[in-house]
Amino acid sequence: MSAVYLPLMVLGLLVLRQNLFVVLGCATAYAYVVFAGEGLDGIILDAWSALNKDILLSIPLYVLAGNIMARGALAGRLIRVMRALTGPIPGGLGAAAILSCALFAAVTGSGTVTLVAVGGVMYPALLQAGYSKRYAIGALCTAGTLGVIIPPSIPMILYGVMTRTSIADLFLAGIAPGLLLTAALVGYSVWLNRHNRGDDWSRSEIGSALREGIWALFMPVLILGGIYSGLFTPTESAAVAVVYALLIEVYVYRDLGFKDLADVTAGTGRLLGSLFPVLMLAFSLNMFLTYQQVPDAMVAWLGQRISDPTVMMIGTNAFLLLIGCLMDIGSAILVLAPVLAPLAADNGVSGVHFGVIMVMNLEMGYLTPPLGLNLIVAMGVFGESFWDICRAVLPFLLIMLACLLLIAFSPGLVMTFVS
Repeated sequence: MSAVYLPLMVLGLLVLRQNLFVVLGCATAYAYVVFAGEGLDGIILDAWSALNKDILLSIPLYVLAGNIMARGALAGRLIRVMRALTGPIPGGLGAAAILSCALFAAVTGSGTVTLVAVGGVMYPALLQAGYSKRYAIGALCTAGTLGVIIPPSIPMILYGVMTRTSIADLFLAGIAPGLLLTAALVGYSVWLNRHNRGDDWSRSEIGSALREGIWALFMPVLILGGIYSGLFTPTESAAVAVVYALLIEVYVYRDLGFKDLADVTAGTGRLLGSLFPVLMLAFSLNMFLTYQQVPDAMVAWLGQRISDPTVMMIGTNAFLLLIGCLMDIGSAILVLAPVLAPLAADNGVSGVHFGVIMVMNLEMGYLTPPLGLNLIVAMGVFGESFWDICRAVLPFLLIMLACLLLIAFSPGLVMTFVS
């Protein structure tokens, strides 16, 4: 009966709307005490063993670098570059909105920060240029999620740590899907708004925008180039990103003062204070399940019932899409990646390929009710109702779904840049 009480307890806590830290804490404590016959000190020992990894240092550093650049004028400079390059094309301002989000997301790694920073500038510009309100909201909400798949990506880091997959390979694997998704969204934007006349070409504006934005444009080149050239590791690249962001925003652009830096650091600390306790418990529970060979048993049980890799892939994608509607991406990866990755491997899907599939599925959760984070943030940014925003993102969600299916069944596409 002990095994029955655990899911009932978890279900009861979820019904009572307890946060993930409470749910994971109770489940982990129950597992250690009842199933393993250990004390609660085993949770701390296993959590410390799991957390004692250099790669985890990259998470707070990437978050800090993203917050520094989001607080400065980086978004405005990137938007100006994109408007100068694509604005003269019919429907080009819509393309500029997508590309601005993609670039800013690649620098900050945060979908919600991208939505706030770029959306606050581009939304009134799109409306003023004659673009429909529904298109503007849908495009900016959707493009704001691109930071989840475009490296450097914090969900990719979490997946890599939980499944012992190479972070560098995951970053490389995210490039082609990120470009595919960006190109699909840009193509749809240009086609939908092909009757919107663009601005006149201006060499002087292009040159001025590039001169002002060159330092911001160089940041993803520095980070990714340094990793793949072997100049520094993914963890070291996060430290480089923080130093570079500080130098550019404080000494080159001079958009931030030391008072702003104190606020940014405090905000980063508050965010990480809610993330790392959950991370600790998830690692501890994961180690317990590994000791008890639960993932192996689940893979064997499912393998007896699902022998077709195509059925497995379709079922896993459907399951992850559902989970994305109910859980945030970090929590879903921490809980599910250690269980689903072995199942995928048993059906011939590499850990790197499955990592991209999982992250992209959960990326769509930012745009699906009832818990879509970008939908909720967009209500404050755009001042529209929740269901109006849901309707606005629907056609973009269908495009993302088509790209997801292509990525899921085309491992060669995902592994384009992976050696």
